[in-house]
Amino acid sequence: MEQEKEKKTRYLFPKTREYWPMMSFYERFEQVVAIVLSFAIAAVVIVAMIELLGRIGVLMLNGALDLLDHQMFQNIFGMIMTLLIAMEFKHSIVRVIDRRESIIQVKTVILIAILALARKFIILDTKEMAADKMAALSAIVLALGIVYWLVRNSDQKD
Repeated sequence: MEQEKEKKTRYLFPKTREYWPMMSFYERFEQVVAIVLSFAIAAVVIVAMIELLGRIGVLMLNGALDLLDHQMFQNIFGMIMTLLIAMEFKHSIVRVIDRRESIIQVKTVILIAILALARKFIILDTKEMAADKMAALSAIVLALGIVYWLVRNSDQKD
């Protein structure tokens, strides 16, 4: 029994392998697309992480890393938030592959949108953005927050 469990965990995406014979053609297609997307996003995250570390390394070696400089702070945190958004997106795809969810959940898409808007606010230069655009972005964040709360509450009731 223990050997069988260990054998299953050695494989990549064991649940997909287990359910593959029972899947319809479209479910198999969906799984293949999710696996390819997962690897593509992983590659993007790795390249972005190397780029981020390289930029920070160059700034440190040149003695130019000044986190009190507002523009530099915004740029570094913008890159970090981009990585976090990509990782959250990859996580939602892996959940589909692991057969914990059949499709990407609305709650996950809303959460990723909120993260993207939070990134926008972090890198936002308030001197260059008009007040009406900032108010519109704030309204979108508020609306997404309300929708996320409603979806989460409906999930908890089920």
